[in-house]
Amino acid sequence: MHMKTLLILLVLALATIFALVCVLLTRGRAPSTCQYQPLEQEDTGDGQSLVFADLTPEEMVQVVPAKAEVLRFLDGGGARPPREALAVLYFGNQPDPNITEYVVGPLPTPAYHRDVTVQKYRWKVPYHRRPMLGSEYEQNVSGFFVHPVGLEVLVDHSSLDISQWAVSRVFYNGQYYRDMVQLESAYVQGRISVQKVRKAPRDGDFSSMKPRAPSAALFPLQYEPQGPRYSVRNNHVLFQAWSFAFGMSVNTGLRLFDVRHKGERVAYEISVQEALSVYSSNCPGGMSTRYMDGSFGIGRYTSPLVRGVDCPYSATYIDTHSLSETLRPSKRKASLCIFEQNLGSPLRRHYSNLQSFYYGGLVNSALVIRSIATVGNHDYVWDFIFYQNGAIEGKVQATGYASSSFLHGDGLRYGNRVWEHTLGTIRTHSINYKVDLDVGGVKNSLVAHDMAFEMVRAPWSPEQQIERPRLTKKVLDTEDQAAFRLQSKMPRYIYFAANSKNKWGHQRGYRIQITSFAGDHVPEASSMERAISWARYQLAVTRRKEEEPTSTSIYNQNDPWTPTVAFADFINNETITNEDLVAWITTGFLHIPHSEDIPNTVTVGNSVGFLLRPYNYYDLDPSIYSHDGVFFTSEQDFTACEINPIACLPKTASCLPNFPPFTFDGFQNISRL
Repeated sequence: MHMKTLLILLVLALATIFALVCVLLTRGRAPSTCQYQPLEQEDTGDGQSLVFADLTPEEMVQVVPAKAEVLRFLDGGGARPPREALAVLYFGNQPDPNITEYVVGPLPTPAYHRDVTVQKYRWKVPYHRRPMLGSEYEQNVSGFFVHPVGLEVLVDHSSLDISQWAVSRVFYNGQYYRDMVQLESAYVQGRISVQKVRKAPRDGDFSSMKPRAPSAALFPLQYEPQGPRYSVRNNHVLFQAWSFAFGMSVNTGLRLFDVRHKGERVAYEISVQEALSVYSSNCPGGMSTRYMDGSFGIGRYTSPLVRGVDCPYSATYIDTHSLSETLRPSKRKASLCIFEQNLGSPLRRHYSNLQSFYYGGLVNSALVIRSIATVGNHDYVWDFIFYQNGAIEGKVQATGYASSSFLHGDGLRYGNRVWEHTLGTIRTHSINYKVDLDVGGVKNSLVAHDMAFEMVRAPWSPEQQIERPRLTKKVLDTEDQAAFRLQSKMPRYIYFAANSKNKWGHQRGYRIQITSFAGDHVPEASSMERAISWARYQLAVTRRKEEEPTSTSIYNQNDPWTPTVAFADFINNETITNEDLVAWITTGFLHIPHSEDIPNTVTVGNSVGFLLRPYNYYDLDPSIYSHDGVFFTSEQDFTACEINPIACLPKTASCLPNFPPFTFDGFQNISRL
């Protein structure tokens, strides 16, 4: 009896151990029914996208060969351009301190280097224009941007000998002093109005991002019933009729190359150029702040992305690398994401209840490539979005903390009070993009279409007058005609026109449509305006030149009075008819901080950008060939899979949540005419 009991206990113990082992071995594995596998697509690029690839950690820095050389390789069977790295060196310990740029190549086994500084900038670059180093920043309070204390110090650090550095002015609570000695003397004599500020805790208190409410039901998640419908190979992406190469510049961030739709190149390059913030305040630091984020490094400060918040949970996450201030490259894990997104609305649709009864619609499902850069207090969400009708959107959403000043005196002239001693100061944000469109080939012209009312007599009744809208057309022949000032009126349809025509006899084109609510630009009389002169224009189209690769320079931040690159010089009235053209697009917004910017700013309403839309480029909307179309008539069974695929998701989806049954009542209670 005892032996039988022992055997039973032994069997139970073995079963328990086996079960525990199974649990331990399977812990953390995703359910077998919901594995996400990229959709197999034919990639005929044969590694061509690698000509645009960022340097590997072994190669590092950035490389972009000349466009003509690249096109000979991509389109003409020419030799693959050599991979070359741009090395930027700061030479401080020299009789003539300077910044020198070298091109090093060919990679991966460099055999030459050449100094290209004078070739790029026409003169040597002084050492004082170098971007700030990471070691020059330090703070330890969460959200310190909204914790001003009212004390600001102006330090003269122009000398390379730190023993020569000196305090040249002190500001406290609205008053200026020669130095710290004068401030201390005034304090001892009781001639200072002291504002007692509580020491901010490390978590920031009111500026803390910690949720004020406990977790509840989980928010909705993106879902792909049959896995991803796009593929990513190296730096090459395929999505339906789209293909493109992507990269990450350490200075300017996310950029795209060789963007094609239905196999035909639409754009050679689409890239971020600069993010500018111009602040105001009645404090010296605030009123003099001009942030040119490219100098700090938009790509360098690309953030790791949080799955399910920064991007959909099931997105494809990609690591990026950079080399800056050290001899070893740094990896930013999951700092770029790619995903298809159902935007929750139809791309197009029609419900017919006259004569014939039918429904036809197409879901607006688009591919998004995203990075998020945290440059100081600002977080910028950078998106490039690819739609099924051949449109591309460049979009940026702003969040992060609002920079602030200590509230004193007439501070409310420059913003809103957002906390006890905190003034949320007014600022403008301007974003610049480079869009190198190749519409039907490299040679394009710029055409403007708009409308005007014409007054005519009614042909059937001459005594009646008709106000009739008519189409106006104009070819913009020169760079000066194609440079539209920020707040000026611009033709509502501006497009790059090809030398070819569509079936209906119209020049094939891609239209530029800008979304912006920018504040005013810095007056051109300002001594530093030329450094940010790209922001004068909402749109400027110039002839493409290898010696004009960017609209600004990382060296403009620390010497804006003698800009290394002045975009205004790009516009010199050259002809732009039937030329290789580049559009420089500026978008932005005015931000007047308010109490709802505490703890930090939300993205809602802080989204700007541009669209590139086909304009007579095709003979009809290319999305009509999408596999996502839905169409059924009143005579059809709209629950049948062969008629309406979304009505039978439980039968076709390989990974399935609990969908309610598909129903439609749109054909009830209507009659034929």
